[in-house]
Amino acid sequence: MKIGFHLNIEQIQKLVMTPELKQAIQILQYNTQELNQFIDEQLLTNPVLDISPTAENEALQKAEKSEKVEKDEIDWKDYFKEYDDISYRQSSPREQKEDVSFEQFVSTDTTLTDHLLFQLQFSILKSQHKNIAKFIIESLDRNGYLTIGVEEIAAYFKLSQQTVENILSIVQTFDPPGIAARDLKECLLIQLKQKGVQDPKIIAIVTTHLDDLAENRLANISKDLNISPKEVQEIADFIKTLEPKPGRVFSSGEEIKYITPDVSVEKIDGEYVVIVNDSTAPRLSISAYYKRLLMHEDKDSNTSRFLTDKLNSAMWLIKSIEQRRQTIYKVVKAIVEYQLEFFENGKRSLKPLTLKQIAEEVGVHESTVSRAVNGKYMQTPRGTFEIKFFFTSGVSNQEGEGIASESIKSMIKEMIEQENHQKPLSDQAIAEELQEKGINISRRTVAKYRDEMNILSSSKRKRY
Repeated sequence: MKIGFHLNIEQIQKLVMTPELKQAIQILQYNTQELNQFIDEQLLTNPVLDISPTAENEALQKAEKSEKVEKDEIDWKDYFKEYDDISYRQSSPREQKEDVSFEQFVSTDTTLTDHLLFQLQFSILKSQHKNIAKFIIESLDRNGYLTIGVEEIAAYFKLSQQTVENILSIVQTFDPPGIAARDLKECLLIQLKQKGVQDPKIIAIVTTHLDDLAENRLANISKDLNISPKEVQEIADFIKTLEPKPGRVFSSGEEIKYITPDVSVEKIDGEYVVIVNDSTAPRLSISAYYKRLLMHEDKDSNTSRFLTDKLNSAMWLIKSIEQRRQTIYKVVKAIVEYQLEFFENGKRSLKPLTLKQIAEEVGVHESTVSRAVNGKYMQTPRGTFEIKFFFTSGVSNQEGEGIASESIKSMIKEMIEQENHQKPLSDQAIAEELQEKGINISRRTVAKYRDEMNILSSSKRKRY
């Protein structure tokens, strides 16, 4: 065996993740709101970046210049020159033309705690007991349930448990009904009391048969209380009108997040047109002031090197944003063309679709498609959907064609809505009915889709 050293020369192509490339990938992942925030940050850190005036503002500026207004003796041009900063403007054109909505002036939504503390001011409690009531109110969870035991409260304030129970009972009379309960049973009983309900059968069902009620075991309740199943059904329907989570009707105090569609699809003259929503983002350009400054600056100076670096960053940013727009447009256009029947007929016509199919159609990598659609929303004539909604698995029919899972879910939901409530369809019956329509689906898959739609099983849907 001969041992020696060999020198081999070969060419290898390797993608280097430069900061610019990393930024371009990051920009593609941003949704509209994130992109706007990122652009605002870049405008603060890069003086070479500027906001292009909109056509509307340009027309306004021309109109203002053409107006013949009498001038004072003061030279306003020289006066404003001292305060002019070409590279940075705090007020962008999009901010100037932004509509002022009424909601901006509406006060913050009342929280559950605020609502209860307001009522506490007018309660019959003594002043020294109001502190305990305040402690109870501040110990409620977002659904309005008490999260701490009476024993703990009594020990903390060095009071008897009965005193705390009395204070708690006062708080439980506050609006909304059922507030400050320790469990679901107490919550419902409080509401029944406030409604003046004294029917022993209703109270008995709430007290001892909530589990049976939740599982729709009405026959068990009927047998135990010696009443007809139909009467149990009527009582169950009434109990379901009560609020199991009384606190949820109030604001949690958290910021409400609104969806801003990243792309819109509109039907114009019989064709679906894709529009990337970038109207809220400022149009970036290179500052003319700094371009002139760079042209007259010594190339070897620190200022020149700084501006050159910022200029390259600005140009790459503008290019990356445009590339993002084009990529999203191409991806969504391909999705719309493939799912055309959905836009015409609804969810039942949705077809199975993978990232790979769109990637091959557009001519990009699957990861690029994933970044282009992740966390983004599409506004369509049929509503606003997360773009990844259109990528769905499915099953095949007898002809071997794919049917999207969302389409099958729509069929299952429709079948259940039209079923005989006294004899609801089982998962097996639904599967067999779909098989008769040429869709190869198992009982387990039907059960899975039903659970995903939060639809109860047939035994729990049965009515008497």
